[in-house]
Amino acid sequence: MADRYLVTAALPYSNGRLHVGHMAGAYVPADIYVRYLRLRNRDVRFICGSDDNGGAIEMSAIKEGIEPAEIVAKYHASQEASFRGLGISFDIYGGTHSPGFVERHNQISQDFFLAIHRKGFFTKKTEKQLYDPVVGKFLADRYVTGNCHHCGSDKAYGDQCEDCGRTIETLLLKNPKSLLSGTTPEIRSTTHWYLALSRFEKPLQEWLGSKTDWRPTVVNFALGQIREGLPERSMTRDLSWGIPVPLEDPDAASKVLYVWFDAPIGYVSFTSSLLEREGGSPSDYEKYWKSPESKIIHFIGEDNIVFHALIWPAMLLAEGTFQPPHQVVANSFLNIKFPGAEEEKISKSRGTAVWIEEFLQEYDPDALRYYLTAIAPEGARTAYSPEDFLDRNDGELVATLGNFVNRNVSFAHKYFEGKVPEVGDREEIDQAMLAECRAQRDKVAQEIEGFRFKNALTEMMNLARAGNLYLDRKKPWSQRKESLAACGTTINVCLQVIRTLGVLMEPFLPHAAAKVDQMLGTAGGNNRWEESLTELEAGRSLAEAQMLFRKLREDSRAGSAS
Repeated sequence: MADRYLVTAALPYSNGRLHVGHMAGAYVPADIYVRYLRLRNRDVRFICGSDDNGGAIEMSAIKEGIEPAEIVAKYHASQEASFRGLGISFDIYGGTHSPGFVERHNQISQDFFLAIHRKGFFTKKTEKQLYDPVVGKFLADRYVTGNCHHCGSDKAYGDQCEDCGRTIETLLLKNPKSLLSGTTPEIRSTTHWYLALSRFEKPLQEWLGSKTDWRPTVVNFALGQIREGLPERSMTRDLSWGIPVPLEDPDAASKVLYVWFDAPIGYVSFTSSLLEREGGSPSDYEKYWKSPESKIIHFIGEDNIVFHALIWPAMLLAEGTFQPPHQVVANSFLNIKFPGAEEEKISKSRGTAVWIEEFLQEYDPDALRYYLTAIAPEGARTAYSPEDFLDRNDGELVATLGNFVNRNVSFAHKYFEGKVPEVGDREEIDQAMLAECRAQRDKVAQEIEGFRFKNALTEMMNLARAGNLYLDRKKPWSQRKESLAACGTTINVCLQVIRTLGVLMEPFLPHAAAKVDQMLGTAGGNNRWEESLTELEAGRSLAEAQMLFRKLREDSRAGSAS
């Protein structure tokens, strides 16, 4: 494993609430990975924050009749609370235009732009652009919608198609419409600075071709875009909300950096802020971002592949001092399927979104973390089903995992004075159960390190299933009537299984894992992954049993949309 890890999760626009699709796409898998690395005592920093600049924020402010800063403050706080409620354990949650972060982010972004500019990779060009004569404004990407010139979808914006995910050339957009006034825009001339992505096609192709351990959905999409030819991409915009273009050029006045130029730089600026808050220097970010001893891993949704696997790496190549990402882990979209309805895309406007802040008002976060991992769209789109959520919670979390833990801790309190029984004479079946702990721990590690989190969760649950099977075969409720010592051996082994399970659960189900630690008194330790096989000593006192999960089947609100 690497010496250092820098793990990022995609920056959500600070103009809306978070739903289950967001969490399944980037944040739960990233958190699983980071929690695992921490259990292995690795040097890891988990970076995220809100994407506060650009047309999407300005558009939301116009719609709500307030200033962009108010939009940012409102949704930054809402999103941070949702992440915290679900147990997403960022080391820092910044904001590209938020107090305490904006000054450093602006400076690093402008320095980045100037470094590329000095190397001659930008071309200043006067080009045609869509203009809304009603409001007297050039239309940045998110201010215009129309039909995609690739696939024909009517869900295309001026920079990207929401359906096929491909980059849009704004003037090729069919049936364009201004989102500011609803009118058909005019074509007028304006000046911008363009990055010729075609100059990086060969190094990008070689780099992507070496990524044999990446998910095919990421590599194939990115290589397909290169084969079609990468376009020039304007890295400046005619907007009032964003980072000023740092050039002493009259044509740069009133222009800002393209939001997808500065957004990934947010990963860098937030890292700098974090390390300074930890007592270091703001420049300490370089040991994570510029050293080959570090691994940079981006977690994103499928709509961000073009930016993280092509545009951002091209920017890094142009700047020249940063290392490219070691991994870009992208999940596909999560659809939704309500009872009696067809599977469909999650949509705020159609009322088919399950919002995190509302979900957490009624239900425990681990239940959702479990379900979103169990159905994770790692290779293809999957669907959130309220009925399936209830079934998996009650039939798997409660009946298999929670029941195993509760039965054995309760049994120890009832018949062994609330202590770990003596080891006694372990037979082959007992030794086999303990060997299963090591085998399943190693399988979980292998799957997590391969970014196969759904498989990793299955292997963790397989250990719980094996524990239940062992318990049913040994029948301690019968053993205690014949030999309390033999019964004690069985409960001892089951508690050792719970010891291992408590650590394996932590990346997936951190709140339940904390309860296991409380019951066993096992919190702490520098390398808890290795300590998961360290046996609980006989005579150790146990805290009272706690219910790890609760049944939800009787509560129909578990999948309500709003």
